Amino acid sequence: MSGDTLFGKIIRREIPANIVYEDDLCLAFTDINPQAPTHILVIPKKPIPSLSEAEAEDKELLGHMLLTIKEIAQQSGLQENGYRVVINTGNDGGQTVFHLHMHILGGRPLQWPPG
Repeated sequence: MSGDTLFGKIIRREIPANIVYEDDLCLAFTDINPQAPTHILVIPKKPIPSLSEAEAEDKELLGHMLLTIKEIAQQSGLQENGYRVVINTGNDGGQTVFHLHMHILGGRPLQWPPG
């Protein structure tokens, strides 16, 4: 099941979240500290601490998450003007919750470099 992180608690419904998508493999919810008008997190239900700890056996799950992001972006009206997908990995990468998650950011022009 889910690890004992903030996101694991959201998966187990121990902490409330504004869930926008769920299936057997992943869950998506709005970020509580949005960095864009649309800021949604997509997390696997399998507790993978970070992208650097994903294994070859996780490739179908990771691909599923990316296709889920495409679907959520379309449903959120981001397809026409575009959006950004971010995976923060490790402390220097800005990861603060050690449960793999992908950010969908959109709804305004995004700058580069991001940080």
